[in-house]
Amino acid sequence: MCRLAAYLGEPLYLEELIAKPRHSLMRQSLRAEEAKVRTNGDGFGIGWYGEREEPGIYREALPAWSDDNLLALSQTLRSGLFFAHVRAATTGASSRQNCHPFRHGKYLFMHNGQIGGYAQLRRTLEGRLPDALYAERRGATDSELLFLLAMARVAEGCAVDEAVLGVFDDTTALMRERGIEPALRFAATVADGQRMWAFRIASDGKPPTLYLRRCERGTIIASEPLCEDEPGWQALPVGAVVQVDGAGCRIGSVAEAALS
Repeated sequence: MCRLAAYLGEPLYLEELIAKPRHSLMRQSLRAEEAKVRTNGDGFGIGWYGEREEPGIYREALPAWSDDNLLALSQTLRSGLFFAHVRAATTGASSRQNCHPFRHGKYLFMHNGQIGGYAQLRRTLEGRLPDALYAERRGATDSELLFLLAMARVAEGCAVDEAVLGVFDDTTALMRERGIEPALRFAATVADGQRMWAFRIASDGKPPTLYLRRCERGTIIASEPLCEDEPGWQALPVGAVVQVDGAGCRIGSVAEAALS
């Protein structure tokens, strides 16, 4: 399983998320504490918003701890909305195209989890993509495919949370139809430059961990607390759907989101 961290708030340097904390994302790439796989060395990626509407991304297939450029960037790159991800591959080779975060227009996405029986579903799910989004697909992961399926719904007018949950529901329905027993597990974040959303859901009720911390400067969402003895870290419950924006943070549930 992968590890991720996201931030929205007053601008800060990326190193304050991925390098400086005692249990930073770079440390988690070597020694995760709350994942089935302790080492997340199948690549990494960062995404950030600057002066343009579309975010920047930097992704590499190297382990996060072995790339000097990542540390140098983190010391100079400053933004009010960051994504960072270290990968432990479940589907797709260790390549730059398969590293998170994924970008489409103004949106960023990253994911920890997997589609059970993905090989049996991939052709059908890819067939549901509009031609333009199918052509945009660069990697082979289930994560990128889920993201693009959600973006297709957003293009049709769906709100982001409705789009993501709709794709989750349709995918689990297809899994039941095909008799696939392994679960769809989904701990993920999406951002549009002004807001970010987080989801902790799974078809078997056992999604990967996800935590939230509201501090003076903003809101952090992470797979694991970035500092074990730092106050304010809140474990998100199963079924949590979170929206963070300039007005604050709302923690809802799958049922509430479906009704919105």
